[in-house]
Amino acid sequence: MKKKLALCTPLPKEMVEQIKEYCDISICGELKHGKGNVSEYMTRNECKNHELVVLGDEYAGTETIQLWADTGMKFIGVAKGTPSTVDCNAIAEAGIQLSYTPGRNRVAVAEYTIGLMIAVARNITLSCTGLSRGEHVGAPMDDIYDVPDIKNVTFGPLDAKHPFMDYGIGFELYGKKLGIAGYGAIGREVATRALALGMDVSAYDPYISEDRIRIDGVKPASLDDMLRESDIVSIHLPVLPSTKGMVNREWFQKMKPTAYLINTARAAVIDQKDFVEALLDKRIAGAALDVYWKEPVPANHPVLKMRNVICTPHMAGLTTDVDSWSGVMMGEEILAYLKNEPRKYIWKIRS
Repeated sequence: MKKKLALCTPLPKEMVEQIKEYCDISICGELKHGKGNVSEYMTRNECKNHELVVLGDEYAGTETIQLWADTGMKFIGVAKGTPSTVDCNAIAEAGIQLSYTPGRNRVAVAEYTIGLMIAVARNITLSCTGLSRGEHVGAPMDDIYDVPDIKNVTFGPLDAKHPFMDYGIGFELYGKKLGIAGYGAIGREVATRALALGMDVSAYDPYISEDRIRIDGVKPASLDDMLRESDIVSIHLPVLPSTKGMVNREWFQKMKPTAYLINTARAAVIDQKDFVEALLDKRIAGAALDVYWKEPVPANHPVLKMRNVICTPHMAGLTTDVDSWSGVMMGEEILAYLKNEPRKYIWKIRS
């Protein structure tokens, strides 16, 4: 008799065909109903009585996990870089290993992080928004295609009204010091790209050996040294009891007043009040944020009005390629379980 698989996230077609040799597949959750259209109650009922349950962004708390375990679940997979949407303790208490997809969006987030670094360094967002609002533009023309034959076209004399004076001319990343807080899959990808840009990269991660960090050409650093020396600090920390609010007033006091903070991880690792105060008091030069303490970010949040902060709507880890990476990794986990082979991506509960 075939096993029963409740599938809530896309897998590559060729892997689905292999899995069908072992399993009857029920399409459930967001894969059935669409993104954002599923409650935990719906997922709970659709996925019960299945030996294998594979989730995407669906939530599964203690009660849900217990029900699934009681009705035969022996494998659970969460196709996310961090399985924060499920009760990992309840899964462990049920004696079940949790498969996940670490680093599935590491390239997407790393590229986006580098993009934010360039944007803050060169004031790209500030100047782009300024022009769109009508700042530092010339008078309307009857015919925009009627232009004089001038070789050196510029934005006029470099005076107090020049956009360079308003927005600032920024700095190059080449030769600057980048500090990476959290040297996991994404942190390493950021380091690789930063090194290619000629940056001097250091990393703080007490769970990664210094030798492993050095292999990549990155300098292992204490937290204090990384904060004190870096021109840009990029956050790549998971949300754990030990990391919540870790980026606080003490961090900002140790950073250079000319330094920038980039966060494409989770907002919960930053003490919100301390962060806002650091920006207002100019203890740091600015920041770029893709994540917030409440999402969507409240319309009256002060960071939205700050000229020295770039805000984007939690899109660093989302590309058309991420589901493909995630699907391959989860497909490998499912097939390994079905073939009684060792799995590669098992979540370990952290403190």
